[in-house]
Amino acid sequence: MLCLTTRSLTGAQRAVTWRQGRFIRDCRCFFSIVPECRFVPKTRKMGPPSSPSSSFSSHYRCFTVSSSQWSSASSPTADQKTPSYSYVIIGAGSAGCVLANRLTEDAQESALLLEAGPKDRWLGSLRLSWKIHMPAALIYNLCDDKYNWFYHTLPQANMDNRVMYWPRGRVWGGSSSLNAMVYIRGHAEDYNRWQREGADGWDYEHCLPYFRKAQCHELGENRYRGGSGPLQVSRGKTNHPLHKAFIEAGRQAGYPFTDDMNGYQQEGVGWMDMTIYKGKRWSTASAYLRPALGRPNLKAEVRCLTTKILFDGNRAVGVEYIQNGQKKKVFAEKEVIVSGGAINSPQLLMLSGIGNADDLKQLGIPVIQHLPGVGNNLQDHLELYVQQQCTQPITLYKAQKPFHMVKIGLEWLTMFTGYGATAHMESGGFIRSRPKVAHPDIQFHFLPSQVIDHGRVTPKIEAYQVHVGPMRSTSTGWLKLKSTNPLDHPIIQPNYLTTDIDVWEFRQCVKLSREIFAQKAFDPFRGPEALPGPQVQSDADIDAFVRQKADTAYHPSCTCKMGSPSDPMAVVDSNARVLGLEKLRVIDASIMPSIVSGNLNAPTIMMAEKTADIIRGRPALVESGVPVYQPPTLDTQR
Repeated sequence: MLCLTTRSLTGAQRAVTWRQGRFIRDCRCFFSIVPECRFVPKTRKMGPPSSPSSSFSSHYRCFTVSSSQWSSASSPTADQKTPSYSYVIIGAGSAGCVLANRLTEDAQESALLLEAGPKDRWLGSLRLSWKIHMPAALIYNLCDDKYNWFYHTLPQANMDNRVMYWPRGRVWGGSSSLNAMVYIRGHAEDYNRWQREGADGWDYEHCLPYFRKAQCHELGENRYRGGSGPLQVSRGKTNHPLHKAFIEAGRQAGYPFTDDMNGYQQEGVGWMDMTIYKGKRWSTASAYLRPALGRPNLKAEVRCLTTKILFDGNRAVGVEYIQNGQKKKVFAEKEVIVSGGAINSPQLLMLSGIGNADDLKQLGIPVIQHLPGVGNNLQDHLELYVQQQCTQPITLYKAQKPFHMVKIGLEWLTMFTGYGATAHMESGGFIRSRPKVAHPDIQFHFLPSQVIDHGRVTPKIEAYQVHVGPMRSTSTGWLKLKSTNPLDHPIIQPNYLTTDIDVWEFRQCVKLSREIFAQKAFDPFRGPEALPGPQVQSDADIDAFVRQKADTAYHPSCTCKMGSPSDPMAVVDSNARVLGLEKLRVIDASIMPSIVSGNLNAPTIMMAEKTADIIRGRPALVESGVPVYQPPTLDTQR
């Protein structure tokens, strides 16, 4: 027991008594007591969570620091106290927000959450931050770097040497604040495959309970869906005739209807789930972080670029970061948790001396742990658009004209309803590319509109389109440090379309999409094909079209893969601990052993929920014997 005299806000002296391991609040000062009994400053700003804590400009501007500022950033002075927390979490994205919430449910623990970008609400206002929170406004944040890391790859040799644009979230909520809000878990066999690949305890029966724990589905709870979790999931409300036509056309082409592609049966066409709640984007910042901000044992900082993990031997003890031009340090009594995503997490590990020893030595970085898998095994989903002109004026073409955009915006701002309250990707499907494929390997997202260059170019015609691409491509890539400067983006090499089977699968994507668009259900709407265009018919023509037009589906993953310690390319073990080191974990899409058959946001949230239980020492949830659809035969493609 220790007694400390402190001064309250009125200036009166008070005595604070604490016990080791307890977290006591008095006089609006907070103390986290650790085994060494070091003093820790207050763990959050005074005042209500929604009050502004910085100037107008610092809220409005995104975090940016020039290289010269980095090199001249001041270090902490000798008399500054170094704060300490139970956990330091790097990255307030899809995983980091989950961890910040779950780990601070234990009142005796404390956590610091460091985010390189800004808050997801300007001056605490959801409406003033409509570019994030209005579902239909999602393309705005793909067009600049305000909330976006704005990465680019190396030129892709098999894609006409194109440099590919990779937007990634840099804001509270991470990419869940920028994505298209599609909630897809992947197939059960993806997780059974993870188990075979060395991720012990990550098969479907051990992952399904955490999908359910996270989720609150508007259709209610069942054996597959959750009904009381923080992540709100809904179905589309527009009832658009083109969505109905797509689903009916899929059935006419011979594919089954599935009433829940996240439940018993992924295969088929149907209505998609979305992370939208009462007309607003429901990111992990909304679902997990904001409800926890009132806790005295959680502090969330913004515009903090983490530059290095600090070690004592092979034990992680804290991190170094830069904020407002000043280098700072913070200690972690229990663990440092890296949740920067599939690009930032391996980058930070390498900057900290964890990676391929030869590469690190070439840059003069002292080697902490030789792990050649860091930055390798990079996997992503490619997709392309098959577009059809529409003979009726019912697409979103007019809705994207200035007058109509103002009307849509005003309705959303006042009532959170209308065309602004959806991302419009309300239908889709999963099919198999060929016989003998055990579960779907092609995904469709249908959109009653035309998209050009990630939405950065205004649609030109009344048209609808399907986003289509293979789910389990065999091409893998890598990323490496460009320099020792943490402000320099890493070198990204996805190695797209380097195998013959990947090229063939894309050819199938075009052919099978055209087949669906040719069905009777589209007869009232079908005009000339806009993409690839009627002139593209031969296999060689289709391959050329794919090289010219295929683009990322925004799903980079697997760069710090989970696996057995005997796997030379594994970076973390089945508990997400970095191999060969202590008190350091990586928890985000980078630790996937292989990419799942679908979008990545829902699986990333699930992984954070599951590892939070591991960290807290809780028994693993398990749901045995859950049935999963099997095709009647694998002898045919459908």
